[in-house]
Amino acid sequence: MPNYHRHFQPGGTFFFTVVTYKRHPIFNTSSARQLLGEAFRTAMERYPFSMVAVCLLPDHLHCIWTLPENDINYSIRWGFIKSFFTHRYNDRDTSSSKTDRSREKRREKGVWQRRFWEHFIRDELDLEVHFDYIHYNPVKHGYVQYVDEWEWSSFHRYLELGWYSKGWNDQSKGEKLIISDIWD
Repeated sequence: MPNYHRHFQPGGTFFFTVVTYKRHPIFNTSSARQLLGEAFRTAMERYPFSMVAVCLLPDHLHCIWTLPENDINYSIRWGFIKSFFTHRYNDRDTSSSKTDRSREKRREKGVWQRRFWEHFIRDELDLEVHFDYIHYNPVKHGYVQYVDEWEWSSFHRYLELGWYSKGWNDQSKGEKLIISDIWD
């Protein structure tokens, strides 16, 4: 097993990938998406952070957060979000609570993979690459043909702000974004 060490930078900006257990597409339902939004809003009130970018897909999500100055604890935030969501989700959907013995020993409820992927954003170019990666992800996975067709993404906010142009990265225009597939 690899010896993975997390990077902790006070007030840092981080890219995250969080995946559902066995990649079950639980976010295909509006109730699960709404519940996840509630989990994020509650976490942001309790443990403040800025959500820079986000894209929610049926079985995983990508986001970029900036932590408050002198704060390094993104793990407590993810723990809270996952726990908040899981308890309420399992109350609604009993089929997701079936787990194996190993997961039961760890009090895991069959909603999330055990860990999450974290990457410390080093500079502006790194931020731009991850920003684009997040917003292009629904196209990469074949859910839509064009980035602006995916509803559950911060792309629309940045389109309105002028950070992206209409038709950004449309494959038909030959502007296809090339980003490595190391995160999925």
